[in-house]
Amino acid sequence: MSSTALEITNPLVLVGLMGCGKSSVGRRLAQRLGLSFVDTDDEIAKAAGMSIPEIFSELGEAAFRDGEIKVISRLLSGAPKVVATGGGAFMAPTVRDEIARVGTSIWLRGDLETLWGRVEGKAGRPLLNTENPKQVLADLMAARYPVYELADITVDTHASNTHEVVVEDILKALARTR
Repeated sequence: MSSTALEITNPLVLVGLMGCGKSSVGRRLAQRLGLSFVDTDDEIAKAAGMSIPEIFSELGEAAFRDGEIKVISRLLSGAPKVVATGGGAFMAPTVRDEIARVGTSIWLRGDLETLWGRVEGKAGRPLLNTENPKQVLADLMAARYPVYELADITVDTHASNTHEVVVEDILKALARTR
């Protein structure tokens, strides 16, 4: 599919659980569309002057979420771009409303085994610092998937899909909505 045929006039906002590929897919999607890419977690860390785990540890999740809302609102202004959000961002009604107002939300939906395979044993996932992180991931899926379903576009990602396949699926879905 020719991505040059698509005219992107608003931000494309990737949502989904940790491990679904928002950052990896987002970089590739932005490159294909000739747009800039930004990861909200990176921007939050820059704004706070500390890593995401440090923010959670020292300031708490509520402070992280407050900063996240401010950063996302800022990132959605300006030229069209691809934005990868943190897994919990879309859970906030104010974030969903702002994305709906100015952007297109794209849910990268993955099954538990795919997501677990991608995040197991990796640092930097504060919500998984528990005795049973796979169960926490399953619980997050149960709580968040009904909200993620509100996204404008849903694209499945799984262990046998490459990031390039997911990008192609997003481009096809975007073409259908234009």
